Formats: sequence, structure tokens, C-alpha cells
Amino acid sequence: MSNYIVDVSQTDFQTEVLDESRKVPVVVDFWAPWCGPCKALGPILERLALAYAGRFRLAKINTDENQELAITYGVRGIPNVKAFVDAAVVNEFTGAQPEPAVRRFLEGLMPSPAEPLRVEARAARASGTVAQARELLMRAMETDPSNTAVQLDLADLEINSDGAQRARVLLHAIEPKDPQQKERLDALRAKLELAETVSDADPAALAARVTAQPSDLGARLALAQVMALREDYRAAFDQLLQIVQRDRGFRDDIGRKTMLAFFQMLGTRPEVQELVREYRGALARTLH
Repeated sequence: MSNYIVDVSQTDFQTEVLDESRKVPVVVDFWAPWCGPCKALGPILERLALAYAGRFRLAKINTDENQELAITYGVRGIPNVKAFVDAAVVNEFTGAQPEPAVRRFLEGLMPSPAEPLRVEARAARASGTVAQARELLMRAMETDPSNTAVQLDLADLEINSDGAQRARVLLHAIEPKDPQQKERLDALRAKLELAETVSDADPAALAARVTAQPSDLGARLALAQVMALREDYRAAFDQLLQIVQRDRGFRDDIGRKTMLAFFQMLGTRPEVQELVREYRGALARTLH
């Protein structure tokens, strides 16, 4: 098969579909060798994948060989076509469709004209040029006012750069389009609440207090909150775990409760799941 079409199984679904969908839309064709309509739709999808030359990726999944994936994604009839963007299903259809209908389906998946600005803004933020990142995101919002991903990125940036009021206005106006965006919205609301809680905290002073007095659990808690706001979650979890180990009853079990709240705030983002699993295990061992 070409670079635009790939056979996928349970083993490589994460990398070939979910991870790739963060770069380009991935259209998943759930099919089976015995399915007549699949034989009609499959060539149309493959032909269009070649014609679109990388604007989307076609992943073909044989449901006979990958029943667990079919069950996980609620495939009740085939052919079933699901479109993934940012690791979430954003659209789908079941049954053979004529080529014009498939083209309309695909056109609805193409990246927003704001997406290049959003990508550039992420790079600017990663390099520490926050003002440039904000300007790029504002331009992206002007280009595509309905782009929820851009709005979420801008709210996240504002939270991390002392723009709590601007972030609150943005988050209040956002209407998520899919479960993953809803999850990120909830996480950002929790992050905003955290930012307002520790707005005046001095991380260097807190770290010095913890070093001088390891039993100062209040300082450990405040330091954990600051580290979480800075997205240094490992450092935050280490402090919270220390609180649980030293005094389970401190402030009504605040160490454990805060760890659980941070786990929920991180949601199902793939890049943090290994860390979450590590500290869930550490917390369980400490408790039991």
C-alpha cells in the first residue's frame, strides 16, 4: 500500500491511528472480506486517499481479525467509516456511499485555515515567546472564530501567563464539539481554579521552606500546586505523595484528594498517561 493507506490492527492502532490523527485526519475503514458493500466502498476510499495525496490517511481494519477494536468503537454494521482528529472520532458513516458523498465527508475533515497559525503558536509558546504565541492565536481566532481548539489553546496560554480573567471569559464561551474537547475544557477550568489558588505563591520560597522543614506539609501542598500549574506534574506528585506518607490525616486527607484531582485534571492525554499510571501505583502502594 502507499504512504497514504495502511492496514491497521490492535497492535499498532495507537501509533497508526490515534497518534497520526494529531498530525492529519485519519479515516478508518472497518471492513471484512465477506462483506459485499465493503468491496464497493473500499476502492473508492483508496482512490480518494491517493487523490488527496496526504491531506488525510486511510487506515483499513479487518473486523474479523480485530474484533476488540470493533467492539471498543461501537461498530455495529460494516462497512463503518470513522474519522479521527486529535485522537477522537469526529464523524462517521455506515454502509456503502457513492463517491460524491464520500468526498463531501472527507472535505468536512480537512484542517481549518486557522490550523497553521495554531501550530505556529504552539511552537512559539514552546520557545518561550508568549506574546508572539498570543498574537498568532488571536489571528487564528479571527481566521476561524468557531475553532474550539484555538480557543482552548488561547485559554491555556492565558492561564499560564497571568491572564486569569481573560481565560475565564474564553472558557465560559466555549462549546465543545466532542468528548475530548469537553475533557480538555474541564481540565482547563480546574487549572484556572488552581491558578487563582496559588496566584501569589513563590515557588523558590516554598521549596526553601520544604528543605528547611520537611514536616511543613502546608508548604509541600502549596509547592505541589505551583508545580502542577507549571505542568511539572512529577514534582507535584512527589510532594503530594510525601504528604500522604507523612500524615494521611493532614487537612482531611488533602494529599490523596489533591493527587486524585490532578489525575482527573490530566484526563486521558496520551503524553501523560505513563506518568499517571506510575503515580497511581505509588499512591496505591502507600495507602495499602
